Amino acid sequence: MNTNKKNFYKAEDLAKLLEVNIMTIYRYIKAGRLKAYKIGREFRIDKIEFSAFLEKARTK
Repeated sequence: MNTNKKNFYKAEDLAKLLEVNIMTIYRYIKAGRLKAYKIGREFRIDKIEFSAFLEKARTK
């Protein structure tokens, strides 16, 4: 598995990107809506997983 740093977002990065509170990202992770890896005290979200999350959230 290629774990290059550029393949992951931090939860804080996604909060800024989506213009939501960091707690919203944490709730998505806890609810299983957004898959993440916990490394130490931080969550890392694979860019591919984030794309899948966005695709599921898209309105039809």
